Amino acid sequence: MILGCAWYPEHWDESRWPEDVRLMREAGMNMVRVGEFAWSRLEPAEGQYEFEWLERAIALAAENGLRTILGTPTAAPPAWLTQTYPETLAINADGRQATHGARCHFNAGNPKYLELCARIAGEMAKRFGANPHVIGWQIDNEYHRESWGEDTRRAFQAFLEARHGSLDKLNKRWSTAYWSQEYTDWAQIPLPIAWGGHNPGLQLDYKLFITEVYKQYQHVQIEAIRAHAEPRQWITHNFMGWFDLFDHYTISEELDVVAWDNYVGKGHLDFRANGAVHDLTRGFKRMNYYVLETQPGWVNWSGVGNALYPGEVRCMAWHAVGHGADAVSYWQWRSALGGQEQYHGTLVAADGAPRPLYTEVAELGKDFDRVGPLLEGTTPSSQVAVLHSYEDRWAINMQRHHRDFDPVQHLLSYYRPLRDLTHAVDIVSPLAPLEGYKLVVAPHLHLFHNAILAPLGPFMQNGGHLVLGPRSGFKDRYNALLPSRQPSVLAQGLGAHVEEFYALEEPIPVEGRWGEGRAQYWAEWLTSDAKDVDVLMSYGPGQGWLDGKPAVVTRKFGKGRITYVGAWLDEEMMAKLADWLLTVSKVEPAFGEVPDGVEVCRRAAPDGRELFIFINHTDISVQVPIPKPMRDMLTGKVHRTTLAIGPRDVAVGVKEG
Repeated sequence: MILGCAWYPEHWDESRWPEDVRLMREAGMNMVRVGEFAWSRLEPAEGQYEFEWLERAIALAAENGLRTILGTPTAAPPAWLTQTYPETLAINADGRQATHGARCHFNAGNPKYLELCARIAGEMAKRFGANPHVIGWQIDNEYHRESWGEDTRRAFQAFLEARHGSLDKLNKRWSTAYWSQEYTDWAQIPLPIAWGGHNPGLQLDYKLFITEVYKQYQHVQIEAIRAHAEPRQWITHNFMGWFDLFDHYTISEELDVVAWDNYVGKGHLDFRANGAVHDLTRGFKRMNYYVLETQPGWVNWSGVGNALYPGEVRCMAWHAVGHGADAVSYWQWRSALGGQEQYHGTLVAADGAPRPLYTEVAELGKDFDRVGPLLEGTTPSSQVAVLHSYEDRWAINMQRHHRDFDPVQHLLSYYRPLRDLTHAVDIVSPLAPLEGYKLVVAPHLHLFHNAILAPLGPFMQNGGHLVLGPRSGFKDRYNALLPSRQPSVLAQGLGAHVEEFYALEEPIPVEGRWGEGRAQYWAEWLTSDAKDVDVLMSYGPGQGWLDGKPAVVTRKFGKGRITYVGAWLDEEMMAKLADWLLTVSKVEPAFGEVPDGVEVCRRAAPDGRELFIFINHTDISVQVPIPKPMRDMLTGKVHRTTLAIGPRDVAVGVKEG
């Protein structure tokens, strides 16, 4: 296990460094991330490289048992660069050019900026690519900036020409006869400056274009590093949870391992919602991942920068590990005396002395020292997959039709009860392999195309259970309506179709196999087309059009099954739906029932080793029933029938015998 922090030695006199790394060592840390905002110190003038200070910092860290992750400094171009090459500055949506003095003020698609980024990354790799103390590289930091200038517009037009091949195809796919939008020259096509009225096909293609921009931005730096770095040095990037400017699956392809930055912000950890982001991130490459930034106590950017409770930071770290994180790193080590993030939480205060939270992180360091070898080679696994697509999210968010139909919250309405009952859920792309899953849930498989549809038939034929939620099979890959009723080509296998869809002003009743409940925001009138379709739930009286109509239907398909849920059901009804889905799909939970507020995660290795991480997120002690005796590897104590866990505390159980 990696435990570390973001360290900025360039902020401090070199005489302070030994004390910093001593405190890191004593906290049980074994990694520092450095360099990701240090371009002005690494290249103070164009072509003048000053790496000696960084080499000394890396060596000092190594002497204290700390390995280094090097960040390319491209999120913060220096003043000499933007002054010499003003074309590298981003253009804001209002047409004004960004100014120096913040970060991420660059245009990621500007050819000159790409050249300069590749050059600094390459020079760093020449110097540190064989350094035995450098274990990996982080490209940039939290990609998120757009640029709206004419150069971006021309690049977008070139992207569209490559994607569609001809204006005839583009016009047909975008249905540009609508509102006289037809294009006769690529140069006529605008950027979708946010005002809510652009063509849905153009808006979707713009998102794919931005994905390509960042794919290339990342690629030139990776290519420059790999030309000089030893193969053992891995390359990553730190993503930002549900952020959806670009397709993270595409951006992740060239990375060796993915990472994300886990912040709570205002309030406290919602372990179900936060756990979904961990599982989302693990799904980018379907492998373990890193948390390269997480908050040490509080942040400076939320409406209220409250501190996490005592014990919550440690629980949050183990929560990440339980979902598949092999690294936990805090941002940042020490409060900078100046700059925009002076109030952000740190482990060491501006005076250089540890903050109260330091002792909690040091306890985590002892945890990892005890259990780290057991975690080696283990990963979470699940028999349940929830499908997640950026293209679906983009398309629905462009035309929600109900302001509260948030596709992330809709996905979470499935994830939460499934996770509570199984303690293990994967979130993966619709293009991911489905082998090994018994249940695959697509909360809103909105855009249909062959690459997504092809695996679904064999999955069900071989015994899998496919669940489609509302708005599935609505559009094609170009964000155009399909000339068929939902769920389009899957309607034949379902033996039913959507007669009509309705945005709901108020919740309406549903009733049937699982009792009574309510549908909210969205409801679809389902019609059975085959005699063997089983209607599980129907709408009650109230809306008029939907009264008495089927809301949820299911049908056997080969050795498996297909189910269509035509409404966004309330929380209680979703729990009953999840229980039925797991029962009929014969899903085996990773662990049994646990008290409310307790999270259990299973990590296992191919050699049969397994361990269970129990996290009590509540402020009271709990007793967790265990089916067999377990040894808590953090305390060494053997528990026979129940596992006692204190308030905001953790146990790591291994079965005895």
